[in-house]
Amino acid sequence: MNLYDSLPDAAATVFGAEAVGSFAYDVLTVDVPVGSWISSLEIARDKLGCTYFDWLSAVDEPGTGFQVCAHVVSLENHRVRRLLLRTTVPHAAASLPSAVAVYAGAQWHERETFEMFGVIFTDHPHLVPLLLPENFEGHPLRKDFVLAARVAKAWPGAKEPGEAHDPDAPKRRQMLPPGVPDPNDWGPLKGQLPPAPTRPARTPRAAGGAGAPARTPREGAPVRRTRSVAEGSATQAPPAEGDAPVRPVRRSRSVADGSASQAGPPGPATGAPDEPAAPPPAGRGSDAPWHDPKPAFEEPAPAATPAPPPAQTPTDGPAPDKSPDETPDKKPDTAPGKAPAKKPDPAPGSESTPDPTPDNGGDA
Repeated sequence: MNLYDSLPDAAATVFGAEAVGSFAYDVLTVDVPVGSWISSLEIARDKLGCTYFDWLSAVDEPGTGFQVCAHVVSLENHRVRRLLLRTTVPHAAASLPSAVAVYAGAQWHERETFEMFGVIFTDHPHLVPLLLPENFEGHPLRKDFVLAARVAKAWPGAKEPGEAHDPDAPKRRQMLPPGVPDPNDWGPLKGQLPPAPTRPARTPRAAGGAGAPARTPREGAPVRRTRSVAEGSATQAPPAEGDAPVRPVRRSRSVADGSASQAGPPGPATGAPDEPAAPPPAGRGSDAPWHDPKPAFEEPAPAATPAPPPAQTPTDGPAPDKSPDETPDKKPDTAPGKAPAKKPDPAPGSESTPDPTPDNGGDA
């Protein structure tokens, strides 16, 4: 079994009696004292195979000190094994031996940690600022670092809408985010501002305490009733006994059954006793329009063709003149009791067949 697999239980055996191993955020973590910092890094490199240096930084823990962390990785047999070594230096003496002799890649990381937290790494070859400008004062990642820009310019949420236009308007309690000191304690206006108004103490009744006295009702006020939502408003009189309206039984109907107000089709009037009607077929309710689809635009029905008028029989004499008052559809009057003569229909083929005998002037 690899020595890495015995951690964190064997942390005291591998790194010394004062080492404490644990799993923090799914990473194998070993806390060592300041005096064992360099030796613990050498054990991680030589015995555990953590030859890859990832990063080094610090965390400002108020009341405890600066927690310096080094993250190293083992890549043996194509398997990634991570280890986080930690040690804590006090705020008053923030000093730690440099790890450049063990991991050369720690040089820039220690410069950044020195710049941001003020931790001094002894025996560092070139401990100078890395990211900040030359004349920058302070260490930005410390919890006690003052955000000077927020002192020169008010915090965006320090005023309510309308307070800037009306200086006499009531102001709410000032809010100071972390890292922003009171302008009356630090900055160009130190000692020149009036003290911030304090919020009045809350009374036991306003605070909702158990010992708060009950409110005394005013004279002539009705007794306050405690009613639930189901009981209705206090102004609604309860129904008298025996006069309560009888509610019909609630019927459970599906969409296919239609509304409860839709009456079913009348059955045959027979003397037989009423039998339970057969349930309607599923999916064929009268209130479901998709069961009887209709086109959006219906085509008009073709108009009926009027019948042709009957043909009139021609006469030998001249046709009588029609007066302007007569309509074309009016038929000539016939004698009472006498039917009009009808011309017999010609035999099929007799109208279109010409006479084959030539006309030679009457000579035979």
